[in-house]
Amino acid sequence: MFELDVRSRKPIYEQLMDKIKEMILYGILKPDEQLPSVRTLSAQLTVNPNTIQKAYRELEREGYIYSQAGKGSFVAPSQQQPGAAQLAEMKERLLKLFAEAIYLGFTKSDIEKLYQQTMEEQERGKSSD
Repeated sequence: MFELDVRSRKPIYEQLMDKIKEMILYGILKPDEQLPSVRTLSAQLTVNPNTIQKAYRELEREGYIYSQAGKGSFVAPSQQQPGAAQLAEMKERLLKLFAEAIYLGFTKSDIEKLYQQTMEEQERGKSSD
């Protein structure tokens, strides 16, 4: 289900969060679909359960998943209207990524192509529902 790079400088819990977010955004994980339990995912990935729990906790804080006591964690229904704090946080992250991309030599055209590619993938994901 997930592949993590243990040699990456990026913490394991952040890698896991990114993978789950990606699967939600591309429609691989559907609203109200149950995620693997902390114990199950920990065994599959050979990662400390606390790391999985931290990723799930952060995803819940960001509104991507919700948990039900005794039942587990589930994908949150699609948020049609993100909150102002979420939008501000995303804008901040995008600005940092754009700055880094420009520093590394990306042109405006490169960034526009990536945006277009993302939009097309998003549309394909929605049309396969």
